[in-house]
Amino acid sequence: MLGVSGRAPLSRVPERIKREAPTKEARRCHPGAAAGRGAGGGARSRESRPAVRTFWREGAGESTPGGERPVARGLAKFRLRRPSSAPTRGKFSQTLPAGPNPPDPVPEPSERAPSQPSSGESRAAMPGGCSRGPAAGDGRLRLARLALVLLGWVSSSLTSSAPSTSSASFLASAVSAQPPLPGQCPQPCECSEAARTVKCVNRNLTEVPADLPHYVRNLFLTGNQLAVLPAGAFARRPPLAELAALNLSGSSLEAVCADAFEHLPSLRQLDLSHNPLVNLSAFAFSGSNASFSAPSPLVELMLNHIVPPDDERQNRSFEGMVAAALRAGQALRGLRRLELASNHFLYLPRDVLAQLPGLRHLDLRNNSLVSLTYVSFGNLTHLESLHLEDNALKVLHNGTLAELQSLPHVRVFLDNNPWVCDCQMADMVAWLKETEVVQGKARLTCAFPEKMRNRALLELNSSHLECDPILPPSLQTSYVFLGIVLALIGAIFLLVLYLNRKGIKKWMHNIRDACRDHMEGYHYRYEINADPRLTNLSSNSDV
Repeated sequence: MLGVSGRAPLSRVPERIKREAPTKEARRCHPGAAAGRGAGGGARSRESRPAVRTFWREGAGESTPGGERPVARGLAKFRLRRPSSAPTRGKFSQTLPAGPNPPDPVPEPSERAPSQPSSGESRAAMPGGCSRGPAAGDGRLRLARLALVLLGWVSSSLTSSAPSTSSASFLASAVSAQPPLPGQCPQPCECSEAARTVKCVNRNLTEVPADLPHYVRNLFLTGNQLAVLPAGAFARRPPLAELAALNLSGSSLEAVCADAFEHLPSLRQLDLSHNPLVNLSAFAFSGSNASFSAPSPLVELMLNHIVPPDDERQNRSFEGMVAAALRAGQALRGLRRLELASNHFLYLPRDVLAQLPGLRHLDLRNNSLVSLTYVSFGNLTHLESLHLEDNALKVLHNGTLAELQSLPHVRVFLDNNPWVCDCQMADMVAWLKETEVVQGKARLTCAFPEKMRNRALLELNSSHLECDPILPPSLQTSYVFLGIVLALIGAIFLLVLYLNRKGIKKWMHNIRDACRDHMEGYHYRYEINADPRLTNLSSNSDV
């Protein structure tokens, strides 16, 4: 006798099986089950009808005149529920173990009913189980299994107090109500966890996103409207410990405050190019306490085209501001690449490179440098490339030439400079002919004087280099303009004299009369002193 654990044996539950017409659900899942419906269907029609099983508990319902209990009143609910520590006796139930794949809720029958019951005959109850039903019963069981799986999944994911509403809508609302996790991507950005890259490009951001994922290694914040980068702009919990490359180019930055890049222990590459930096703090890269702070991890620093408009410089030297940020403490001793191109530098401040002993690549192209007299390259023993193209260099003097020659690995690029080929160029020409430091030295040509324009420097000798070269056209134009100004001033002076000619004439006559009277007095005294008679008369008159 087969029974369910914790319940009364099924032999105590009588079973009456009636032959009824298939239900609407049975017809929908198995349309052939209702083919034999009708009064004159015959035996074949009756065989195709499914047997509908009904179960009831003993004593349930009321008696009928025929001595049978009504099926509808004595129907025992077929309930599916999770295991309970206190089983209920007297009801037919099925215990479902927890899990995504529940077993068949129908116990195996020990005996089967006859396959072809006669009309009006009911099947006898079998002790220890029930017979396997036809198509209609199987359809109900499949639906019960599906509902059981769905209810088990929902009940395992929700708390006991949660309402049993639609699982899909509840889960969607629960997910949307959760706060963003540290690993999620900020709303206006594009993230790639595989490449560890976050791109917030051309999003018009006014501040650094607060919910950057912790895995980010390459961060692009280009083309935004950041304006100011405050202290601790990238401080996060947990910190962005893996951020190695930060690109802030073209983000309209006007001020970079002290400690702006604090809490970025792995930052190796920083690009601030194409920002009109009015205020670059001297402690932007080193921290406010540069003497005690740890060295910056920066290896590459790009500051190309960061010159602000002339009306926003606040009477400060732009070259001095950049030099102060590079000289602060010893924070940038590990810097390997420094790019300062297109900044309109007229000169390089003294000792601007003194705190960068590890520098390997220095880019100063497309500035307005006239001379390198005040800058020293002697401490850059690891320097490998020096770009000085597209500047306003006229000549390199002996001190600079000696420093460049002393660097063992350097390569110098000097293209597109207006070299003046006069007597001061003799030392540089001799150095170019001997050294291998300058790359593309055959392309270097004279810009002045006019008769030597486009002459290669390597083709010159001392006889070609005159000490009083013809002034360049720009200087000639300046002298002509000066002459015109002086002539205009003279003409104005003469006009003033002409307009005041009468007053000037009267003034000159007065001066003449005064001088005449004074001279006549001197003449009279001279005549008296020269005549002795007049002298005695003069003495007697005095007595």
